[in-house]
Amino acid sequence: MKHVLSALVMNQPGVLAQISGMLASRSFNIESLAVGETEEPQFSRITFVVGDYNKLDQVRKQLEKLVTVVKVVDFSGQDFVERDLMLMKVATPGKTRSEIRELVEIFRAKIVDVSTENVMIEISGQESKINAFIDVMRPFGILEMVRTGRIALLRSEVVKAEAPTEEPVETA
Repeated sequence: MKHVLSALVMNQPGVLAQISGMLASRSFNIESLAVGETEEPQFSRITFVVGDYNKLDQVRKQLEKLVTVVKVVDFSGQDFVERDLMLMKVATPGKTRSEIRELVEIFRAKIVDVSTENVMIEISGQESKINAFIDVMRPFGILEMVRTGRIALLRSEVVKAEAPTEEPVETA
């Protein structure tokens, strides 16, 4: 089982390196990572996926001790929405373009660029949908592909923080 964690952090240089370094130093493999500014510009949200680890609760607590981390949420066992985004360039030899277009429609993806030799496709959705689309496109010839990390939000709870009024003091 994979665990999706979300950390609300101060939006400042070095936070991502600090968090990923802490996870790496404890031998956690980050399978997916996405970071971006939130609705409040002074905060960023880091969403990462790690494998099934017995020490997950310990890592969550250690993350919460970091000065730049405001809140950590483990989505395990909770109701949440997740998405992944992918761009893929697929070869279009012969008369395969219409077949590719049909598959794009079935998967609710979209063609975002067309050249004489290939098409570029954008698709978003759950990891299983993205993986299924990759499998369907392989026979046509995937030329290039890039994926974002998974992003997720809890369905009911709103995870926000207030901006600190003073400069926090780091404790060991």
